[in-house]
Amino acid sequence: MTGSLLTAADISDAEALLGPVMRRTPVVASRILSDLTGHDVRLKCENLQRTGSFKPRGAYNRIARLDASERRNGVVAASAGNHAQGVAWAATELGIPSTVFMPTGVSLPKLVATKAYGADVQLVGHTVDEALVHAHEFAERTGAVLIHPFDHADIVAGQATLGTELLAQMPDVGTVVVPTGGGGLLAGVTAAMRLHKPSVRIIGVQAEGAAAWPASLDAGHPVAAGSMSTMADGIAVGLPGSVPFEHVVNQVDDIVTVSEDALSRALLMCIERAKLIVEPAGAAAVAALMTRDDLALDGPVCAVLSGGNIDPLLLTHVITHGLRAAGRYLAVRVTISDRPGGLLDLLGVVKDLGASVVDVVHSRTGGQLGLDEVEVMLTVETRGPEHRQEMLDAFESAGYTVRA
Repeated sequence: MTGSLLTAADISDAEALLGPVMRRTPVVASRILSDLTGHDVRLKCENLQRTGSFKPRGAYNRIARLDASERRNGVVAASAGNHAQGVAWAATELGIPSTVFMPTGVSLPKLVATKAYGADVQLVGHTVDEALVHAHEFAERTGAVLIHPFDHADIVAGQATLGTELLAQMPDVGTVVVPTGGGGLLAGVTAAMRLHKPSVRIIGVQAEGAAAWPASLDAGHPVAAGSMSTMADGIAVGLPGSVPFEHVVNQVDDIVTVSEDALSRALLMCIERAKLIVEPAGAAAVAALMTRDDLALDGPVCAVLSGGNIDPLLLTHVITHGLRAAGRYLAVRVTISDRPGGLLDLLGVVKDLGASVVDVVHSRTGGQLGLDEVEVMLTVETRGPEHRQEMLDAFESAGYTVRA
C-alpha cells in the first residue's frame, strides 16, 4: 500500500490469497431494472458468497496475514451480523479462536450463525459502535487482534477482489452502484476500478436514516451521523472509516441516499423478479436504481447485492412494507351502517373490482360513531397504484367516507 491508497500489488496479493477459499459469485441480468433505467443492468450476487455476504473477503485477507505471535491470543470483532460471521468463519478456517461482540438486539439467525461458525459471542450495547468499544477493551485486556469491519487496508484490499472479479465477469461495465456503510466495500471496489478501468462511474448508496457519508464528504473528514434509524442494519454505521475515506473522497463519483420505502420495495423486487433473497442493506443499490433519477448512469450498470442475511420475521415485515410502498396494499377506515348487509355491501365493492381482502376489523366502539354506525378497518391487496386508486374512487362513488 503506497501512501493511503491501495496499489495493484495489494489487490493482486489479496486475489491470490482469497482465490482458493472465496466463491466466484454470479452476475445476473435484471430485465425490470434495465427497462426502468434504460441501461443494461446486472446484479453482482454477493448474497450468495460464503456466510451470505461480501464480508469474508476482507476478514479472511486480514486474519490470514497475522503472524504467529498475533494469532496466539486470537481475534476479536464487533458487528451486527455480517462481519461477525465473516470473522468467525475466517478465523475457524485458519485455526484461530475468535470473540465477537454483537448488539443485544441482533437478529437471532445472525447470532446463531456466528456461533455456528465458531465464535464466542458476547451481547453488549444497542449499536455496533457500542459493541466496538467493548471489542477495543477486550483487545487491550487480552492481546487479541481487533479485526475492524472496514477501517484497515487489508480489509479494503479483500473487498477490492469483488471489483476485479466483477471486471472479469462484466468487462463492459460502465457504472457500479454499491451499498455503503463504513465504506470498506465501496473503497475496495473503487480502488479496483480506478486501477484497472478508471472510466467506470462509481456510486455509493446509504440509507437516509443512517447517512454519515454526505456530511463527511462536505466536511472533508469522517463525521458521525446525527441519528441512526434504518432497517438496513448492515450499512447502519455511525462514522466512516479513515482508510476507506481516502479512497471515497478521492475516487468515488457520487454518494446518494435512499428511503426506507425504497429499500423495502427493492427487497420485494429482488424476491419477486430476480428470485434472490437479500437483506435491506444488500438491496440499497437496487433501491437507488428504482427510485433515483439523478444517478447519471453511464453504459452497462452493475448493482452489488452485498448481503442476504435477513431474519425471516424482518423479511415478513419488510415484504409487507414493500407491498404498501408499491401500492399493492390499501388499508382504510370506512364508516358503514350498522344494519344487516352493511358489511356485505362494502365487501361487494371490493369484489367487483377484483381486489383480495387481507384483513377486516369490525368495531362499534369508535368515539365518533353514531348509534347506527360501525367502523370497518379494511386491508385489501391490489394490483398496483392504479388499481389502488380505482378502489378509492369506487368507495367514494358508493357513498362511503374513507380515511387512510
